[in-house]
Amino acid sequence: MSINTAHANGGVLIHAGEVILLFSDNVHLEFHGQDQNPLFRGSKVGRLYLTTHRMVFTNKDSHDGMLSFSFPFVTISDVEIEQPVFGANYIKGKVRAQPNGNWVGEAKFKLMFKKGGAIEFGQAILKTAAMASQQAQSDNPPPYAPPPGPWYQAPPPAYTPSPTGYYGWVPPTHVFPDQPPVNSVFMTDMPPPYPGINAGYNGYASAPPVGFAPPPQPEKAGEAAQSAYYDPNKPQCAYVPPPAYYESPPSYPQNGPKKNN
Repeated sequence: MSINTAHANGGVLIHAGEVILLFSDNVHLEFHGQDQNPLFRGSKVGRLYLTTHRMVFTNKDSHDGMLSFSFPFVTISDVEIEQPVFGANYIKGKVRAQPNGNWVGEAKFKLMFKKGGAIEFGQAILKTAAMASQQAQSDNPPPYAPPPGPWYQAPPPAYTPSPTGYYGWVPPTHVFPDQPPVNSVFMTDMPPPYPGINAGYNGYASAPPVGFAPPPQPEKAGEAAQSAYYDPNKPQCAYVPPPAYYESPPSYPQNGPKKNN
């Protein structure tokens, strides 16, 4: 698990071969057991993504020291769905730090869904984590390596779950029908350093999966601008290829909050 390594340009940063299965806005995240670390203090409100390889939380408060929090399945344990008599349902569990992940030790987490859906999201977490564990080579989380190259807008397949599901399991998109906002999902060419549920691609490959197209070269910028497409069956979505220039990935400070310019 790593801190401040999964956000980009106000959105989320994912790896090549990683797919967003579920998306939920207005999720509250709390931590316990890391009281000495100021980054873990207070309730945080933001967006939660369940991908084929992990959970990712991005903070809506740009002044908070924790802008993003990554939960690879190999780092979480004791995940439970709580249904109190009074109050909203929530998900709780434990997460271990990854080497080079900007923190050390272990923390307890609590995820609250103010608009409902905690049970379905929690069941999806348990299902994907179990499927990913079949691909895992070790119980210990691998060292986190920040993306060394550029990142760019991800094409729709990166955040559009397969309608046929994964090994017979279909994510509950009927409970979470919303998709991430336009221009908020970014991708790096680097594959995930931890296993996921992708068929034939467990995150340890040295090259992007089949069907993944690298960004166009600058000389193709004019052609790329002409190749945007619109799906009339999904009027809320459109895909425009990434521009001819790319920003560098965000820096990941080892200690202290990230300052915003």
